[in-house]
Amino acid sequence: MPNPLLDVGELPDYAAIRPEHALGAVRDQISENRRRLAELLAQPNPTFATLVEPFEAMQHRLNQVFAPIGHLNAVTNSDELRAAYNACLPLLSEYQTEVGQNDLLAATYAAIREREAPALSAAQIRVLDFALREFELAGVRLPAGPKARFKDLMQELAQLQSKFEEQVLDATQAWSRSVADAASLAGLPAHVTERAAAQARQQGQDGWLLKLDQPTYVAVVTHAEDRDLRREFYEAWATRASDRGPCAGRFDNGPVITDILRLRHEAARLLGYGNFAELSLATKMATNVAEVIGFLEELADSYVPAGRTELAKLEAFAGRPLDAWDVPYYADKLQRKLHDVSEEELRPWFPLPRVLSGLFAIAERLYGVTIAAREDVTTWHADARYYEIRDRDGATIGGFYTDLYARDHKRGGAWMGEVSVRKRLGGSPAVRPVANIVCNFAPPSAGQPALLTHGDVLTMFHEFGHALHHLLTRIDYPSVAGINGVPWDAVELPSQMMEQWAWRPEVLPLVSAHVATGEPLPAQMLARLLGTRTFHAGLAAARQLEFALFDFRLHSGTEAADATSMAEVLSAVRARVGIVRPPEWNRFAYSFMHVFSGGYAAGYYSYKWAEVLAADAFAAFAEAGVFDGPTAARFLDELLSRGGSRDLMEAFVAFRGRRPDVRPLLQQHGIAA
Repeated sequence: MPNPLLDVGELPDYAAIRPEHALGAVRDQISENRRRLAELLAQPNPTFATLVEPFEAMQHRLNQVFAPIGHLNAVTNSDELRAAYNACLPLLSEYQTEVGQNDLLAATYAAIREREAPALSAAQIRVLDFALREFELAGVRLPAGPKARFKDLMQELAQLQSKFEEQVLDATQAWSRSVADAASLAGLPAHVTERAAAQARQQGQDGWLLKLDQPTYVAVVTHAEDRDLRREFYEAWATRASDRGPCAGRFDNGPVITDILRLRHEAARLLGYGNFAELSLATKMATNVAEVIGFLEELADSYVPAGRTELAKLEAFAGRPLDAWDVPYYADKLQRKLHDVSEEELRPWFPLPRVLSGLFAIAERLYGVTIAAREDVTTWHADARYYEIRDRDGATIGGFYTDLYARDHKRGGAWMGEVSVRKRLGGSPAVRPVANIVCNFAPPSAGQPALLTHGDVLTMFHEFGHALHHLLTRIDYPSVAGINGVPWDAVELPSQMMEQWAWRPEVLPLVSAHVATGEPLPAQMLARLLGTRTFHAGLAAARQLEFALFDFRLHSGTEAADATSMAEVLSAVRARVGIVRPPEWNRFAYSFMHVFSGGYAAGYYSYKWAEVLAADAFAAFAEAGVFDGPTAARFLDELLSRGGSRDLMEAFVAFRGRRPDVRPLLQQHGIAA
C-alpha cells in the first residue's frame, strides 16, 4: 500500500497515517535525498539555480515527510507512535549531520557565493550565508575523528531530548487525585469540578478525579480553599519527572539532564567554543555571553525590587508569610480586592468561538487577510480544525490547524509548529505555508463552548502571532522563510507583538461576548481588566528572569554542569532574582522542556529579549492607532514577511526608525526605569 507520508500533497492525510508508516517514509526519503544530492554535486559548474534551489527543495520535502510524525507524537502520544518517532530520530540526526559535514557541498556553496553574489538577490545571499554558517556549526572543518564524534553527539542528544519530554508527559499522566468529599473542592470553578466528576465516572469511580493537566493544576493552586490540596498539587507538579515527590524516581530526568548538559558542552568544545552558551549565540542577535547576562541583570535591577515590594504587600494582605502554593491563591484574592475582577469571572465573556472570530478580524484589519474554516480536511482528533487564509484578492496564502484543548496523551503547553514552509523555486512545485497551533485550554463542558480566561486569550494571540510570522512570509526559499533563519532571540517578536492587541480597549470588545447573552464586556469590567496589566508585573518578570538566568548560566560554565552544580547554579540565581522561595524539594528543572527538549537551551532569555522588541515595536501602533494601515503595512513589509532573509536589527530599525528601547516595556508594566 502507498505510504501516506510520502504522498505529499497540499495537506497531510492525518486519517491515513499510522505509526508503522513513519520509519519507512523517513528512511525512503533520506535515501532519495542522498541519491539526489550525489547527482547535484556531480554536475559540472553548479549554480544557485542548479544546486542550491534543488537542494532547498529536497530538504523541504524531508521536513514535510517528518513534520506529521513529530506533530502526532506530541498531540496523540501512544507507545506505538512514540517508538516510531524515536526510531526516526537517529536516521534524521545522522543524515542532517552528514549533510552539514559534506566538504564538497560546503565548498560548492562557498564558490557560488563568491562567484554569483553580484547577480543574486538579498534573500538568495542570506540562503547561502545561512547555509555556510550551518556547515561550520555542523563541524564541516573538523578532522575525521572529531567529525565522527560530533555526529554521534547529535544522535545521542536527539534521543535524550526526546526521552526528557516523554518522561515529563508520563509523570504528568501518572498522577491524579481522587476526591470523595465535596468540601475539599470548595473554591474550584464549576467547569473544573464537572470535568473531574466526568473523569471519575470514566474510571468507574465515585466522586471526583482531578488530573495533573495544566488547566486543572492552575485552577487548584489559584482557587482551591483547601490548602492541603493546593500543596499536594504543587508538589506533584513541581517534582514531575524527578527524584522527589509522589512519583519519586519513577521517571527521573536527573540522569538525562546530566547527559544532555555533558554532550552539549562537548559538542561546543569540539567546534571551538568555550561552552554551549557561546555556541548558542552563534545564531542569535545577542553577540556574546556578557551581553546576555548584562541584559538580564539590567532588567533585574528594575523588576526584582518591584517584585519584592509586591510580595511584601501580598503577605501583608494574607496576614502571614506565604509558601509557593499559597501565592497564586492569595494573589487572585488581592487582585479581586484591588480591581474587582478575576480570571474566572471573565470566562463567560471569552467563549472560544468569539475569541477566534475576533482574532481573525484583527488580522484582516491589520494585514488584509481573510480566514475561514474548511470542513473537508481530515485531522488527527475531533477537537482539531483547519482554517484557510487568503489575501486581499481572495488567493489562498496557506492555512493552519488548531488543536486547543487539554486531554490525555497530549503534550502540555502551547506552541506553533510547521506543517510545511512556503516554497516557490524554479523547477519544483510551489508549496503554501501551513502551521499547527496547539494549546491546552480547559475543554468545553455543560453544553457550552470552551470559556477562556484572559490569560488564555493572551496565549491564543501569542501562538497566532507565531502562525502569522510563518504564514505571511513573502520569501520563496524555505531555509529563510517564515520563522526559519530568524535569530532565536527574535523569533518571539511577532508572537509577543500580537499579545499587545489583547490588552487594548479598542480590541477587547472584538474578542468578547457573554456566552449566554452575547453582550459585550461591560465598560466597567473592561476598565478593571485593563487595570490588572501591571498587577504583580514585577513578580511575573522576576520569575522569567530566574528561568532565563538559570538556563544561561547553566550553559556558560567552563565545565559541563551535573545535578550537583545545576542545583548550585539555581541557588545562586534565586539569591539574585528569586522572590517566591520554593521548598528544597522543588525540582522545576526536571520538567523544564523549553531548555532540555524544546530548542531554547541557552536561549530562554529570548522571551525577555523579544518582549523588549515587541513592546517598542507596538509603541509605533500606540502612537499612530492600533489599526493604523500604514503602520501595519510597514510592520508587515519590514519585519513580519521577511523571515530570515534580512538582518533582524536592520529590519527593526527600518520599521521603528531607531534601535530598540527598553522603556516601553517597563512603562507597560508600571515599572520605573
